[in-house]
Amino acid sequence: MKKGLLYIFTAGAVLMVALALTPDRTFDFSKASYIDLTHSFHPDIPHGPGLRAEKIETLFHYDPGIGTVGSGALIYYYQLPGQWGTHVDAPAHFIKGKRYLDDIPVSEMMLPLVVLDIHEQVRTDPDYQVSLEDVISWESRNGPIPEKSFVALRSDWSKRWPDPTKFYNRDENDIAHTPGWSRPVLEYLITTRNITAIGHETSDTDPGTAASRLDFTLEIYFLSHDKYQIEMMTNLDKLPEAGAMIVASWPKAYQGSGFPARVFAIITGGS
Repeated sequence: MKKGLLYIFTAGAVLMVALALTPDRTFDFSKASYIDLTHSFHPDIPHGPGLRAEKIETLFHYDPGIGTVGSGALIYYYQLPGQWGTHVDAPAHFIKGKRYLDDIPVSEMMLPLVVLDIHEQVRTDPDYQVSLEDVISWESRNGPIPEKSFVALRSDWSKRWPDPTKFYNRDENDIAHTPGWSRPVLEYLITTRNITAIGHETSDTDPGTAASRLDFTLEIYFLSHDKYQIEMMTNLDKLPEAGAMIVASWPKAYQGSGFPARVFAIITGGS
């Protein structure tokens, strides 16, 4: 194609690799299944205040008279914030001097996946923040969280997608009531378990009651350790709490702070 900008999200070359997740578990790709953890994005999806809505222009269309430039092919021009839909936040999103998207190596995009499940707590308390007790409970069943892993927070909040009203769950004072991380858990994951990244189904690391006041203390804390995160994930309810792998990838935007991501899990029985 001579014109237009084409982003190709590839998840192609996962070959016969065995990755040790625990001392007694290896990854067998011959028996793998794949779960997409990514929402499709479009102009009407939930997005934070201050972020301009996505705009799409048809530059070229198969048929004459539709594209603003020409015909014979289908090429769209997208205008959207970097932090749009299921997206990655680079450390530079909040922290000057930390890594941009193009600084993050591909070795950090394919990781052991840990799923912390708090959906039952969130069912009765939408402001719930994952506790250290939740993490210790996970480790009592599965062993220590692997070093350099990706830890995803399952809240089932993605089931509210794509309705903005349900997704942000704001009260009469415009305060959002959505679950989030907690400082003790993030400290433990960073300093004790040395994880690589986190992800969640909501639009913020911090609970909605804080984010509504533009208090992003937890997100700033996590990114300040030069680690990345994925926001607005989906299908975490289809994953085992341990034993899967995650592939998180995105376009290599020069000095980008965030971008729509394509994220999926690989599940296998192991051996």
